[in-house]
Amino acid sequence: MASYRGHLAVSSVLGAAYGAAGLLHLQLDWGPAFLAFGLVTLGGLLPDLDSDSGVPVRELFGVAGAFVPILLIPRLRQGGLSLEQMLVVLAGVYLFVRYGLAEFFKKATVHRGMFHSIPALAIIGLAVYLLYESPDPRLRYYLAGGAMLGFLSHLLLDELFAVDFNGATLRLNRMAGSAFKLTSPSIVATFLTYCVLFLLGAIAWTSWGR
Repeated sequence: MASYRGHLAVSSVLGAAYGAAGLLHLQLDWGPAFLAFGLVTLGGLLPDLDSDSGVPVRELFGVAGAFVPILLIPRLRQGGLSLEQMLVVLAGVYLFVRYGLAEFFKKATVHRGMFHSIPALAIIGLAVYLLYESPDPRLRYYLAGGAMLGFLSHLLLDELFAVDFNGATLRLNRMAGSAFKLTSPSIVATFLTYCVLFLLGAIAWTSWGR
């Protein structure tokens, strides 16, 4: 499979192109464009949250813990919270993602399990769409699409690295097909993943157009 640095390099380039497209073709402000750049880059690393490989994963949870509060700021402002209340909520969310969610992933997931899958790709997009509140639905679609683009780049790179080149012969190794999957050998993991997917999809459907 591709290395951490390889995924970071590819998703960063994609993020820069995606952000530039938002600036030039969608006439977005530089703020959302740079936020999209960050989401594409982060999305390209997210599938490795289920890895126990040490420092890169700890750093990744730290970055993810910072991005989730950032996405929540517009929603909290709309909720009428004071600055102090917002800071408390944002700090709590960061600590939950950085430590609570990190511990959950460490114990409940296996590398290249259901978090490396098409349903997980959809979950990431729905999560960003629901977390970020904006009166402009285009912006929510744009940011959600950026996170999904980065996530997709990770899955695609993993599949490409599952092909062994031997002269004119192409041979798939044992990891082939493990990224672009809809189910896993674990019935429980598959069931829970689809429960989360359908729940987020239902929430997004009921909130659509508001």
